[in-house]
Amino acid sequence: MTTTAIVELFLLLLLAISAVALITSRWKIPYTIALVFAGFAIDLFHVPIKEVVGNAQLLTPEIIFVLFLPALLFESALNIEISQLRKNFWPIILLAIIGVAAASAITGFAVHQLLGLPILTALLFGALISATDPIAVIALFRDLGVNKRLAVIVEGESLFNDGTAAVAFQLILAGILTSQFDAVTGTGTFLLVVIGGAAIGLLIGYSASKITAFVDEPRIEITLTTIVAYSSYLAAEHFHVSGVIATVVAGLVVGNYGVQAGMSPRTRVAVWHFWEYVAFLVNSLVFLLIGIEVHVSTIFESWWTILIATAAVLLGRILVVYVLSPLSGRFGEPIPSRWNPVLVWGGLHGSVSIALALSLPQNFPHRETLLTLCFGVVSFSIVVQGLTMKPLLKALGLLVHEDESYATNKARQLTLSAARNELDHLNQMHAVSPAVYDKLTKDLEQKASNLAASIEAVQQSTPALIDEEIRQAKLRLLSAERAALQRGVIEGLISNEVNETLLAESAEDLDRLSRNQH
Repeated sequence: MTTTAIVELFLLLLLAISAVALITSRWKIPYTIALVFAGFAIDLFHVPIKEVVGNAQLLTPEIIFVLFLPALLFESALNIEISQLRKNFWPIILLAIIGVAAASAITGFAVHQLLGLPILTALLFGALISATDPIAVIALFRDLGVNKRLAVIVEGESLFNDGTAAVAFQLILAGILTSQFDAVTGTGTFLLVVIGGAAIGLLIGYSASKITAFVDEPRIEITLTTIVAYSSYLAAEHFHVSGVIATVVAGLVVGNYGVQAGMSPRTRVAVWHFWEYVAFLVNSLVFLLIGIEVHVSTIFESWWTILIATAAVLLGRILVVYVLSPLSGRFGEPIPSRWNPVLVWGGLHGSVSIALALSLPQNFPHRETLLTLCFGVVSFSIVVQGLTMKPLLKALGLLVHEDESYATNKARQLTLSAARNELDHLNQMHAVSPAVYDKLTKDLEQKASNLAASIEAVQQSTPALIDEEIRQAKLRLLSAERAALQRGVIEGLISNEVNETLLAESAEDLDRLSRNQH
């Protein structure tokens, strides 16, 4: 592809992302799932993106692992509190390490028996598909206000099992290619790769955190965090240890030590906003490209084998969760049994699995079969599991509020407020008579009173809704304050020194609110 074609492609992808974001803001469809559907539509209807791309492969392993994955991992790790990981250490570690190994084995043996793939090839499929990527689920958790501990377990597991799945995949692949697979040697190599990656991530994250302590310039410190995200991954890969684990550890160090010890409140807010946008953009590109790269016709042609592979993956996930979840309770706080179905169904598969499948050598036996199975299982998990997660949460009673009328009544309040403003405007313009104005005003006030009573009843039964509403309102108020300060400086009403002082105070408040959000 030429440089012009690459720029054209990027602009078309951004246009598609914006269109999907606008549509999903009106319809209650998870954004990432809608992006996959958009990619399917691009493939089916041959829209201009395919013409620009031609026969070029968009979702190569290099693009996912080197360009996309470090940003996604670093952003997720940046926003996870180590204290929360420590509280949920056992369920996360058991699911991310033992769980990956067990799920890989169960899935592999099932695929071997049901589809007739050679045992090592089937285990290779089990390893590449065992990495979970619950981006859509985590976004849904945040929107619906699901229990924070449950969200931490799901997200924490996905952060660490990417690395363990990738290492397991590489060890099995090496065993197949060399015809020498030793489980004992493989276990030792696995530990070395994981520990080595963690050490490099710790070193880079800590060093960068110390440097930021001597700098108080948001643009420089944002640049340093970007360097940390990618250098930790590349450095680990250079020394043949886990780049995924290195990036995760570096993000945890910066987010929990560097941000607190070396960044001013103003810089923290800027860093979080920057990485929030990066994550939005990268996630959008990944899920849209997954939809484009997955050929719907191929999935339909192989629907039966894909269905069997999906059942094998779900079987492995079910057994792992229902065995390890109670086991983790013996070492720490027990996991409620109602969470187990969510942990099973929330184990979506995405970009990491696809990247591992695409990284198979072109002459690898059964490569096309593994690609088809991987694309099919990933599509099923994102679309079917992603779309049914909210009904599952509701059936299990895990939503902050199960009354759908709450959100509807809040929206009706906004419409009533707009109607009242318009009525007052009409009255000022003498477009309505006083008698009509009084009657319509009473009608609107009665509707507003009824809505307020309904909303208050739900809030009294669910105090968390009030806390979230207060937080959102404070964010709006702080934004208004900062906008007023900027206008004051422009109009010469406020000096730069006073502006900097007040902005610092505002940044501290924003810092606290951002921490509460994550």
